[in-house]
Amino acid sequence: MSDMKPDGLPDLADRAARLDAEDPLGKLRARFTLPEGLVYLDGNSLGALPAGVPGAVADVVQRQWGKLLIRSWDESGWWTAPERIGDRIAPLVGAAPGQVTVGDSTSVNLFKALVGAARLAAPGRTRMLVDATTFPTDGYIAASAARMTGLELVPVDPSEAAGAMDEGTAVVLLNHVDYRTGRLHDLPALTEAAHAAGALIVWDLCHSAGALPVGLDAHAVDLAVGCTYKYLNGGPGSPAYLYVAARHQGAFDSPLPGWNSHAEPFAMEPRYTPAQGAARVRVGTPDILSMLALESALDAWEGVDVEAARAKSLALTDFFLDCVAAYVPQGRVEVVTPREHGRRGSQVSLRTEGAREVMAELISRGVVGDFRAPDVLRFGFTPLYVGFADAERAARTLGHIFG
Repeated sequence: MSDMKPDGLPDLADRAARLDAEDPLGKLRARFTLPEGLVYLDGNSLGALPAGVPGAVADVVQRQWGKLLIRSWDESGWWTAPERIGDRIAPLVGAAPGQVTVGDSTSVNLFKALVGAARLAAPGRTRMLVDATTFPTDGYIAASAARMTGLELVPVDPSEAAGAMDEGTAVVLLNHVDYRTGRLHDLPALTEAAHAAGALIVWDLCHSAGALPVGLDAHAVDLAVGCTYKYLNGGPGSPAYLYVAARHQGAFDSPLPGWNSHAEPFAMEPRYTPAQGAARVRVGTPDILSMLALESALDAWEGVDVEAARAKSLALTDFFLDCVAAYVPQGRVEVVTPREHGRRGSQVSLRTEGAREVMAELISRGVVGDFRAPDVLRFGFTPLYVGFADAERAARTLGHIFG
């Protein structure tokens, strides 16, 4: 069947309808609460609300807290939540159980990971390499961790990172997906390069986990951190997670030892003895309300293969790029996201003049993406609830604005 109308223009709306009808993940949209008529392409900043979360949170507040009170630490499983929920995230990032702990923010977990990695590094190493294009907080945290551990902070472009790794490198921090451009970095090759240089590597998975396969165990990653409020849909400010490979857990020396990570937390001993396993990275009392909201949100992943989500993500972004090429006047936008599948995350970033105003106009017309200074429009494609008709409408609306 042709995708062309009689006037020679592509009939992308019909193509979108066919793709949506054939989409094996299309039915998953019903697992989310989305406003009628809204095209939501900002799940790379804040995921949509999974339908079961309001009831789950109400139960936590009204029954577990309201009626069971302190008993819920045992009877409702509050105490074991950080590792239990970590084990639910583990398959989404390619990790075996017992290596992911949920709690604290991404920033706090990154600090723990970087200082812990520096303490694991071989003696005599002097440098910490950090992604020069990273989200600013990662850079701030890396600079502080470097000062604390006596390392020199060396910013590098990820495309040049492998060549910068040498016998002086202790720790490498990289983002799996660049938050501005959507560029996907080569986690297997860069991890291998770090290990060949004798360094440890820490990956930030904020813009990849839940959108594409990660393979932490398969590629022998040392440590990784990530948020849960983007593609994992955990809710605003939902707790982050920290992965410490099992081979490092026995020697991992957290810079933030707390009573929750003590081997005998209720012994209240003045001397700190770290817990064994994943619990070693805990710090203080878990943030139960948001943590259990996240646990409910992860139900949206039941029966979903990450490889299938990746296939849909690539199909969505391919289709969106086709629609942009068809609808937006030539020269009005520049695609800054790599077109090669092996270098693309789950977003499309477009550079244009007046990007802030353009995004505000898109939002006013019911298409929600986001703006990154100075001139980037970002569109995130969450495969569990975004459809091809959403992609077509977003590009068509963008074309109308420029028309």
